[in-house]
Amino acid sequence: MMRHKLVYLTLIVLLAGGVMAGIVGYYSVSTELSSAKSQLALQKKDERVLSFLKMFVKKVIKADKEIGFEDRLELENAVRQLDDKQILAQWKKFVDSKDETEAQTNTKDLIGLLIDKVSTTK
Repeated sequence: MMRHKLVYLTLIVLLAGGVMAGIVGYYSVSTELSSAKSQLALQKKDERVLSFLKMFVKKVIKADKEIGFEDRLELENAVRQLDDKQILAQWKKFVDSKDETEAQTNTKDLIGLLIDKVSTTK
């Protein structure tokens, strides 16, 4: 009878240890998954910022004529999709530039901000 109790107690201790190991393993994997999801979100945002920067350079910086309505609309939609208040504020400053000197300054500031956003999210 005593031997059966010892076997049952041993079994219970082993099962409890297995359950605890499973819980610890689950928590560890859950933490890693959360971290991976955060990194993926940052990477996707970086990709969107770089895509906007590429579009901005192509359609604004390299433009040899006035920027058309469709291009302005595409840029506006792309900058809003970034969902970044700083970038949107700098974009508005660029769009609201009063003269060419102010536009050049705001362009430099916008490009600098876009580069900073990508390089500081790592």
